[in-house]
Amino acid sequence: MKHVILLGDGMSDYPVARLGGKTPLQVARKPHMDRIACEGRCGLFKTIEDDMPTGSEAANLSVMGYNPREVLQGRGVLEAASMGVDIRGDDMAMRCNLICLFDDGRIKNHSAGHISSAESDEILKTLQKEIGRPGLSFHTGVSYRHLFVGKGLDPRLDCTPPHDHPNEPAEPLLIRAKVPEAQPTADLLNDLTRRSWPILKNHPVNQRRRAAGKDPANSIWLWSPGRRPKMWTFPDRFGIHGAVISAVDLIRGIGVYAGLEPLRVSGATGLHDTNYEGKADAALAALERYDFCYVHVEAPDEAGHEGNLELKIRTIEDLDARLIGRILAGLEQRKMDAVVAVLPDHATPVESRIHVRDAVPFAIRDPRRAPDAVQRYDEQSCVAGAFGVLHGDEFIRAAFQK
Repeated sequence: MKHVILLGDGMSDYPVARLGGKTPLQVARKPHMDRIACEGRCGLFKTIEDDMPTGSEAANLSVMGYNPREVLQGRGVLEAASMGVDIRGDDMAMRCNLICLFDDGRIKNHSAGHISSAESDEILKTLQKEIGRPGLSFHTGVSYRHLFVGKGLDPRLDCTPPHDHPNEPAEPLLIRAKVPEAQPTADLLNDLTRRSWPILKNHPVNQRRRAAGKDPANSIWLWSPGRRPKMWTFPDRFGIHGAVISAVDLIRGIGVYAGLEPLRVSGATGLHDTNYEGKADAALAALERYDFCYVHVEAPDEAGHEGNLELKIRTIEDLDARLIGRILAGLEQRKMDAVVAVLPDHATPVESRIHVRDAVPFAIRDPRRAPDAVQRYDEQSCVAGAFGVLHGDEFIRAAFQK
């Protein structure tokens, strides 16, 4: 039996007045997600427990059946695994966003207007030259998502995700030490952030971006620190070998530690213009070789962070028509028996533009199980599903029947 998990990052939402009190999932045209719900069993999944941070790292770890309280060491170290940056001993890795600040110091957006990877690489090389040094290094990732690694630093820090604080002043959100011993690390990291401001203000990349009417990348933002985690792999836990497909280093990095092969797809961007068809074809090819494929699409989450309701609906419809429908058709053409699950990792409501902890809807179509009475895939319909509300590793065990 093959297994596929199709994850639309952040696609769950709250009722929106402009939609007549419905959610984007309720109004989007998504016949293939609805088919999975109609032919499968549904429920809600509490991917982020109330005492955990509202990040995609905790949520996706939960979807894969890991306990974030036990294995979560920060987003940066997970992304390092995807980027091929070896984290050892007392190395501490952190996510390094390139963000855009208003002139008055407020956070305009967490992505520097979704800066390109090529532009980011120019900036990261400048930062390494100007403020990096032996033991403090910047590594280029994808778009605005990059990596900082420091030797001998203390990860006991209180850091703020920039995407959770649009339009808020940056200075009060800088890093704070959780314990006195971590104060030198907090001071060092905040000094790096402040030193980035004059360097980036008139950087050639930002001069070109302003001239083109784009947001500049005028600040770094360091957050989510941690050391190398210890995680059991999917082959060890379930006897299942698989692959992970995502444009996002965080998800690929989780896959690396989970023992999954990270597959890169040309044109996969993490945005609404991603290569949906390429991801679908890569997933079908992976299932010829493996038992399992985890397919992650970032686009709905980014639309939610932008507060762009129309775009969020379109990303859900594109995910359904161009990726999920293509995978379902490909499975049928290949006569593959497969368990197919669809869900988000968390909700990213367009009106608040931040992650929330609400349980998310899921559907699992398993040819070995009779369907329940749910006919549509959305937040309200899945409440009546046969699974009820799941926690911890209950979702992955339901998908694998383990």
